[in-house]
Amino acid sequence: TQVLRKSLQRGVVLSTGSFLVYEAHKLISGFAEVHASFKVEDVIEQADYLYGSGETEKLYRLLVQHKNSDDAELLWRLARSARDLAQLGSTSAEEKKQLTYDSLEYAKKALEKNESNFAAHKWYGICLSDVGDYEGIKTKIGNAIIIKEHFQRAIELNPKDATTIHLIGIWCYSFAEMPWYQRKIAATLFATPPTSTFQE
Repeated sequence: TQVLRKSLQRGVVLSTGSFLVYEAHKLISGFAEVHASFKVEDVIEQADYLYGSGETEKLYRLLVQHKNSDDAELLWRLARSARDLAQLGSTSAEEKKQLTYDSLEYAKKALEKNESNFAAHKWYGICLSDVGDYEGIKTKIGNAIIIKEHFQRAIELNPKDATTIHLIGIWCYSFAEMPWYQRKIAATLFATPPTSTFQE
């Protein structure tokens, strides 16, 4: 009986210990999740401040640390900052090219993480257009249709975003005023090349 009582007591103690360990684990896990979400929000807040202050290099250094993030909000901001850094006059031609391709990858990843994020569509379109400068006329014209689709999707998701509306206007204007010889090249490369009108 005494042995049985001791075994039961030990069982209760072990069960209580296991329960406490389990509860502590839940508490720590919960805290870690909350802490992680606060961290993402903090990084975004800091990133938006640096973007507003024109601190291009600092912004890129902050965001590139999170290039493996699963957060679309961080990733499209990283795509934008990589592109902005590529546009600086102090950036070498080699770095500019690398940053241009990197920015497209970050925007693509942002889209994969959240297809409903209007900014991810907008920056994917912008970055894809930039990459076209390195890929030649055939790729550039071929990408133009995809670019327009992403701008249109961004507007569907956020009809009040003036930048995207402006960008699709530039897209239409570019194809409306395309010289005849470029139209001829486009027509030989594609069955249905991208077109637009000044009215559009």
